[in-house]
Parts: sequence; structure tokens; C-alpha cells
Amino acid sequence: MRTSSDDYGFGTQIRKSPYFDATLRWGAQGFSVYNHMYIPRDFGDPEANFWNLINDAILCDVAVERQVEITGPDAARFVQMMTPRNLSKMQVGQCKYVLITNAEGGILNDPILLRLAEDHFWLSLADSDILLWAQGLAVHSGMDVTIREPDVSPLQLQGPKSGEIMRALFGDEIMELRYFWWREATLDGIPLIVSRTGWSSELGYEIYLRDGSRGNALWERIMAVGVPLGLKPGHTSTIRRIEGGMLSYHADADAQTNPYELGLDRLVDLEMEADFIGKAALRHIRDTGVTRRQVGLILDTDPLAAPNTRFWPIRAGGAEQGKVTSAVYSPRLGANIALAMVAVEHAHLGTRLEVVLPSGPVGARVVERPFYDPKKRLAAA
Repeated sequence: MRTSSDDYGFGTQIRKSPYFDATLRWGAQGFSVYNHMYIPRDFGDPEANFWNLINDAILCDVAVERQVEITGPDAARFVQMMTPRNLSKMQVGQCKYVLITNAEGGILNDPILLRLAEDHFWLSLADSDILLWAQGLAVHSGMDVTIREPDVSPLQLQGPKSGEIMRALFGDEIMELRYFWWREATLDGIPLIVSRTGWSSELGYEIYLRDGSRGNALWERIMAVGVPLGLKPGHTSTIRRIEGGMLSYHADADAQTNPYELGLDRLVDLEMEADFIGKAALRHIRDTGVTRRQVGLILDTDPLAAPNTRFWPIRAGGAEQGKVTSAVYSPRLGANIALAMVAVEHAHLGTRLEVVLPSGPVGARVVERPFYDPKKRLAAA
């Protein structure tokens, strides 16, 4: 087992998180690259990681969710310009899931937005260079804003026992934290922001470290308290996020994908007075309709050995009608589940389709998504 950070590397251009060495000590066996950083993807059996998540709790290094900090007198107006979601009622202390759109209405990122003060925001990113996008927008915006990447590195503590672990770490008051809200905290003098958010569709928290020199101490402190309560080191679960219908940027969405294709109309307010990038394009898309939609699929084949690493073609009537973007076997559901983008005429529930796997074509059926806990009761509990 590799236990030194020097055993990994593509050069200094790929950053290592403040938790990198700690994850190696706790069993990380493989990494991928996300936002120009290493992210642990392998702590052994991914199915065991899934069961750890849904039965107990896991701690994940997600420092790759890099922050774009926007401050200044015009910060609120600038952030609203970046997203079609109406932020007029967003309060200090609140988090919101937002889309960042380009002039054509395509999605550039789907971050969590945190409002730290009236004129202070963080965008907690998916995998794309929104720092550069935001700095470019600011140049000719005429707005008084400062845009930078702060010294902030998130962890995710996720699973049904995460609340109990948080109580042991921070005391009873932390249990008052509401879903999609945040608060400041310290742990052994380590400065933190703690939010009731996460990329798991389970009860969970994100812990934003505000001093990168304290990453090792924070990881070990959480594990020391959490292990007796069932905590395991882990990685974000592909199984659970597909069950929950959660997007993975570059897989299920990209700059050529618009919110209406994904059924994310609720994140677009074309009637608000404020202007935002892509407003005219999204109005046109709404009025003319889309030609494809995201659907859930059940694939009629033996359990998939691993998630897909390429887009699998979807056929109907002898012609290609779309692609599978994310697929995995769910041991809880006993089914191969997938997110897919298909032509609208084939997006109706119950429609039979053919998916071309590397091993050959298999049958598939359009089903409701999310596949499990569609009302997010677990995460919001």
C-alpha cells in the first residue's frame, strides 16, 4: 500500500489537498483528477463504501470542490448575473444549489452557493474553471467586485450517523443547523464553516477548513471521534449519487446541456427583473421546447461490474436516439440503473430502448428518477 504522497504524482501542476497524506494513511488506494486536484476514488470495495454510507457514515476528502470567493459592494448583483436561479431572497447563512450558464443557456457548472455576508459569497464548484469565467466576466462588468480562490478545503461527512458524530464534535447546538444552511465553528482552534449539504442524497454535512495547514489535524480529529460511532474513511459514492439522480458535471451535463433538458426548470426564473447570462437563450429554449431530455433507465442485463467509462449509445427504431451518461449496479435496488439523455419522443415512462454496451446491445426501460428517495427525505431529515 502506498503511504507517502511522493508515491503519487503527475507533477506539481496537479494539487494535493490538505488531507492527501491522511487519506493515504487511512487506506486510499487510487485517485482521479478533478478541478486540477487529486481526489480519492478508491478505499477498496466500492460496494462496501456504499453500504458504509447508507448504514453508518463516511468521511470524504472533497477539497477538489474549490471555492470561488466573490466580495465587494456589487457582489450580490454579480452573483445573480452568473445564475438563472432567483437569489433575491437568499439570506446570509443560507446555501443554494445553482447553475452557472453561458450566453447560449448551456451549463458551465452546478455549484453550491454560500452567502457568508451581504457582500460575500462562495461558489463551491463542480469540475470546471469557474474562477477564470468569473474573473473574465468581472473585467468589463462595471461592477465593484473582487474574485479569488480562498484557502478553503471541504470535507464531506455523510450518512445516517453523521449527525451523531457532529454532535460529538461540536455539541448539541449543531443539531439546530437546517438543511442547506451553514454556520461558523471551530474545532481545537481550527477555523471552519459547517453546512448541511453534501453529494450523497443522505443526511450529511460539509466541513470547510479555512486554514490549509490544519488538514491533517482536522481529519484525524474527526476520525478519532467518529470511528467509535461507526465512521469509515471513504469516497463519494457513484452508486448512491446515481440512485439520487445527482448530476456529475462532464458526464450528465456540460456546456451543451441546458436546464430544461435536465428537468431543472425550478432553477431558472425568467420572470425576475434581474438580468443574467443566458436569459434570452433560455427564454427561447423554454418557448420552443427541447429536443432531448434526461431520463432514468433500468438496464436488462447481468449486474454491471463497474460504472461506465464511456457514453453508451441508445437506439430505438433502428436509429441512435441518445446516450447513457452514468450507469452502475445498485445492490440495494438489485438493478442496473442509469442516467441518460434521449430524444424527447423516447423519454416517456415505460418506453423500451436498446443500449449498446461494449459487450453488445441490451434492453432498457425508461423509469422515474431519482431511483431512490425521490423527495430527498433522508438528506433533509
